[in-house]
Amino acid sequence: MEQTTLIGNQGRTMEPSNDIITGSEILLRGLLQEGVECVFGYPGGNVLYIYDAMVGNPEFKHILTRHEQGAIHAADGYARSTGKVGVCIATSGPGATNLVTGIATAYMDSVPMVIITGNVPTTVMGTDAFQEADIVSITMPITKHSYLVRDVRELPRIIHEAFHIASTGRKGPVLIDIPKDVSNHKTAYTPYEHKPIRGYKETPEPAYSQLDKLLDAIQGSSRPVILAGGGVVYSDASEELIAFVNRTRIPVTTTLLGLSGFPSSHELCMGMLGMHGTYTANMAIQNADLIISIGSRFDDRVTMRVDGFAPRARQIAHIDIDPAEIGKTIKTDIPCVSDIKAALKYLNVNAEAAGTREWLEEINNNKIKHPLKYEDSAGQLKPQYVIEMLNETTEGEAIITTDVGQHQMWVGQFYNFKHPRSLITSGGLGTMGFGFPSAIGAQVANPDRLVISVNGDGGMQMCAQEMAICAIHQIPVKIVVINNQVLGMVKQWQQLIHDNRYSHIDLAGSPDFVKLAQAYGIKGMRATTKAEAIQVWQEALETPGPVLVEFVVPKEENVFPMVAAGTRLDQMMLGDFE
Repeated sequence: MEQTTLIGNQGRTMEPSNDIITGSEILLRGLLQEGVECVFGYPGGNVLYIYDAMVGNPEFKHILTRHEQGAIHAADGYARSTGKVGVCIATSGPGATNLVTGIATAYMDSVPMVIITGNVPTTVMGTDAFQEADIVSITMPITKHSYLVRDVRELPRIIHEAFHIASTGRKGPVLIDIPKDVSNHKTAYTPYEHKPIRGYKETPEPAYSQLDKLLDAIQGSSRPVILAGGGVVYSDASEELIAFVNRTRIPVTTTLLGLSGFPSSHELCMGMLGMHGTYTANMAIQNADLIISIGSRFDDRVTMRVDGFAPRARQIAHIDIDPAEIGKTIKTDIPCVSDIKAALKYLNVNAEAAGTREWLEEINNNKIKHPLKYEDSAGQLKPQYVIEMLNETTEGEAIITTDVGQHQMWVGQFYNFKHPRSLITSGGLGTMGFGFPSAIGAQVANPDRLVISVNGDGGMQMCAQEMAICAIHQIPVKIVVINNQVLGMVKQWQQLIHDNRYSHIDLAGSPDFVKLAQAYGIKGMRATTKAEAIQVWQEALETPGPVLVEFVVPKEENVFPMVAAGTRLDQMMLGDFE
């Protein structure tokens, strides 16, 4: 029989089949053909046929999470750490709606995912049937595309198109909603061969004339700065960015999602900018005469007060794959719609050194005079010290996932990233509960890598039940809980912005995290001093399998620098070091 190559995400070559099979069997075959290695999910009534098709299918790997939110965050971590499409499955109604936060998280951060939901049979759709929810309409603003499958014969095409759309252009989540009767209908199955999707524009050809303008602007600049965002990571363009920086000698600052896209140890790296960015990065943006944004969408946590952003910049260039982002927030003088990797490859052919020696000296002086620092007390275990310890013991080689809050910013400040896709964090949506299950997905995808999940005591409780998965499957995530017994970032704002009016931030009634881990069958340890921290963390690294380590830190500690909302990047609060 003639062999047909199936095009998809790591797709495999299989023989065409005219078997009469159910929609559920078509779905599983389609996922395997798209190269799916693992699916995270939670069954229910309207996906029973799909789960029944998994029985006796040794090729299909599925991990049962303990909550749908855990499933979608795990699929997200899988996708971010590999660049492949993450996949999750949930049933209709509450199963599907429990995915909404995770879908929005992936959408905001341009993560390639395919979300499969069940729905009630087509015969009762629209009648408010048991566990019916119009998940396509609910998620329309937060998906790149959606499908409601009404005809089982369309399923092979839809599966392939969903993966293609999710993983090309500006990546994002695609939803496939399958009514229960469709999942059981039978049809002759033939693998779908790739065809252009009408009306869908994939990756645009770089605007070479605009890139040439950028090269001219670089040569005419004395104080240039590169702002590198998550697009550098998602387009696998880290090597091209390093080459561009080495050629041009332009200093680099990154967004939170762009941190792993450029080595922290590079002499021209200024660290993260924005609300909790470094003094050096924020001041460089404010004093630059040319800003080159590469794969960054000028988020409000990056720009802060828009009318005070980069006041001395004569030109702002913006390279982005999505034309909707260019000029949306910041006026752009040199717009370039392009895949980041392709644009940088073109620029690297003719790029030359730019800027002045005085500019680099100014930046280096700021690094020396205003480094990231904290009050190191001999009697207390500080959270910044914990992150520094993680960095030193792993030498920047680990995959780090974070939840959202103060610990997230301390990771951004004090962990030095070496490799792309080594930081997994919720940027645009700021989703608490994301950190731990995303680490599970990252570890499943990278079984030979050290994966560390850094969490606050608030976010850890939102998906703590997923420790069951780590215990059952011996997924060796090292779970770090920075416990300050308070909603730290909310407390910081209430202290600094709301005149110490604290409202509903006390987490003192949280469980004993060590005992909670042990209840799930995971080794748990606690540290309250530096000496204990060093000892238990080393033991955690030497322990095979999952481990939870709780670091008890003072609740008074704040993240600095800090730029308050409504102020300029150069109006930084430096804490005790002002």
